Amino acid sequence: MIRVVLADDEAMIRAGIRAILATDPGIEVVAEAGDGRAAVDLVRRHRPDIALLDIRMPHLDGLAAAAELRAAAPDVAVMMLTTFDEDEYVARALAEGAAGFLLKAADPRELIIGVRAVADGAAYLSPRIAQKVIARFDGGRLARSRAARQRIERLTPREREVLALVGHGRSNQEIGAALFVSEGTVKAHVSAIMQRLGVNNRVQAAIVAYEADLLGP
Repeated sequence: MIRVVLADDEAMIRAGIRAILATDPGIEVVAEAGDGRAAVDLVRRHRPDIALLDIRMPHLDGLAAAAELRAAAPDVAVMMLTTFDEDEYVARALAEGAAGFLLKAADPRELIIGVRAVADGAAYLSPRIAQKVIARFDGGRLARSRAARQRIERLTPREREVLALVGHGRSNQEIGAALFVSEGTVKAHVSAIMQRLGVNNRVQAAIVAYEADLLGP
């Protein structure tokens, strides 16, 4: 069962999201909050698999809550849910370690897909957000490619294999099956990769893989 703490300052939005998630018998909303401070407290108390946070909330916005949770509950994956897709929000969310970024205007099925992907150890960005991330990192690609290749020189050959699969959006389970290793071994590799690359989450690691040309054509 995937356990979720949901936070949004609009009760009707929370009800809609909860109803969508309830259509999947493998997902359970264990608690919900109307502001970021309460959300952080609930995550600390319930230790869910995922904290699904709206960006704009009173007392503590979703981005600040994500920053607190990265320190207080690093084992809990954070997904941002918002009406807005401005570059600043996307960049800050990824910098704070968010593993997913969903737009409220997206297809409801995308919410289920995103939650399941993140719970399985992958990252998930709404297609519109993914386009923005790629566009943001597309300019000056030659210089960044050179820098990214220097960064991956710190990795072992096996870690580069894992990083390439992370870049392709594979979950820990899928990476383990592809490389014939346990999921626990994959998690250890991913942690070591993020530490050596100096990144906070799988999305940032995937960007390094992309810029270092590990993903192929």
